[in-house]
Amino acid sequence: MKRKLTFLLVLVLIVGLVAGCQQTTPPEDDEAGELDPLHLVIAHNQTSTDNPYHHGMLKFKEVVEELSEGNITVEVHNGSIGTNESELIEKLSLGAADMVVASPGFMTGIGVEEVDLLALLYLFDDFEHWENAMDGEFGETMAGIINEKTENEFKIMGYWSAGVRNYYGKKPIVVPEDVAGLSIRTQNSVVQQQFWKDVGAIPSSVDWNELYQALQQGVVDSAENDYTNFSQQDHHKTVNGKYISETEHDYTTRLLLMNGNRFDNLPEEQQEWILAAVEEATKVERQITYGMLDESKNKVIEEGGEVNEVDKEAFKAIGIPIQDEFAEENDLVDLLEMIRATK
Repeated sequence: MKRKLTFLLVLVLIVGLVAGCQQTTPPEDDEAGELDPLHLVIAHNQTSTDNPYHHGMLKFKEVVEELSEGNITVEVHNGSIGTNESELIEKLSLGAADMVVASPGFMTGIGVEEVDLLALLYLFDDFEHWENAMDGEFGETMAGIINEKTENEFKIMGYWSAGVRNYYGKKPIVVPEDVAGLSIRTQNSVVQQQFWKDVGAIPSSVDWNELYQALQQGVVDSAENDYTNFSQQDHHKTVNGKYISETEHDYTTRLLLMNGNRFDNLPEEQQEWILAAVEEATKVERQITYGMLDESKNKVIEEGGEVNEVDKEAFKAIGIPIQDEFAEENDLVDLLEMIRATK
């Protein structure tokens, strides 16, 4: 009996030692360090594939898949998971999308009031000024503010452009006095509506998909947008959209966003591939935006639209005091001066 008990105890010890060796010694064919495949869903809200956002996202897909040698794959959606930016933001928050393009305005509703600065008119002198500001100290500072105030939910991957906006209406304008009494469809921004009121116009809210009819039927006298957007909707062919006056009042910014926590949890090598691809995609998106503006302007003129230059300094003189007042009231003077100091 004692011999049997001793034998069993020895057997248990041997089994335990073998199990311990199996747990602490990795197998010879261990593949530790190999990156798990990563699939990214990225999206914009434009249904057409012939727009700068889509070209930029396709470039991102091309570059990141090439750099990672297929470790990262990308699925691009053009309006198929949301035609409204609010839908895309929700998808990003829920993890149903990994990267989206959106206007900055929604962030005021979640406590990032600083982004309202980007709604101010005549904030930038030209595209070069806009690029230098967004790619420089101001853009870095704004990205940090957004990241901190959203507790890393939103990480700025890149600043994309939506062109430069101009006035178009039933008559040409040259100086602010020419706008007096005209109703104008504007964006839903307090500071932008204030500008047009100070110019003498009557701001009006009309849904974008109803604006063609509103211009054609005289519901509004005018509107404002970039050449590409309004020409694709044939606004220049309406009764109250024929005259385009190049006020160039708004060099618009769009945010390429990713969930910061999602990004931070990725392996460093995948992060580097993504950042490199974003850089190339941003270059392409901007180039396409600028090129399409020229093409769209030519299309407008060929189809009967009449274009004229304006006294921009006269309009700018109305916009600057609004900038100063807004910055003072919202403790954003330093950020405003940062933009003004960038050239």
